[in-house]
Amino acid sequence: MTDFDGYQDQLQSDAQFLCSDHRLDTELLDRLVLQLNRIYPQILSDKEAHRFRTLSVPTKVRLAELLKHLHGRGEDACHEFYRALHIHAEEVYSYLPTRVKRREMADTKPTNNVAVHQERSGLNQRGPTFFLSCFCFVVGIAILYYYGEAETLRCTGGFLHCSAERLSKNARCVLTSYVEVGMQK
Repeated sequence: MTDFDGYQDQLQSDAQFLCSDHRLDTELLDRLVLQLNRIYPQILSDKEAHRFRTLSVPTKVRLAELLKHLHGRGEDACHEFYRALHIHAEEVYSYLPTRVKRREMADTKPTNNVAVHQERSGLNQRGPTFFLSCFCFVVGIAILYYYGEAETLRCTGGFLHCSAERLSKNARCVLTSYVEVGMQK
């Protein structure tokens, strides 16, 4: 699927971009560290979070150490970092090299949209005009049934017989029997 099998590989590939991106400032790094510490203390303990939030160390150094630490913690830690980055800095997350590469691969991949649309609309193969004509036909029958008198049916009998020719066998039988009953009245 991609060159990157897991989040650890992605983090290793994205580390240089993350460390050089000017949008990842001290405030954003603090939010990421706090989320990892508060929501997932098994990933980032209080002591480790304090170390990565120390303002005496430059942001780029703290970020590089955090990324190295998360990479050492395993797949789940890297995954949670990406989730936190997506939540707090979507503009950075969407321009990560691995995300851009995935989008490019998805764009160049031949799509089977036609097959997907056919599966989704299996009942709608005849198109909207077919269903509109069926709706109009049913409305016409309903009007004839509720408001039609014997005189009306005698006048429209031939028309209804001709209209029934294009219908299915069951619909044709119903329509012609309705016409015949109406004409007998």
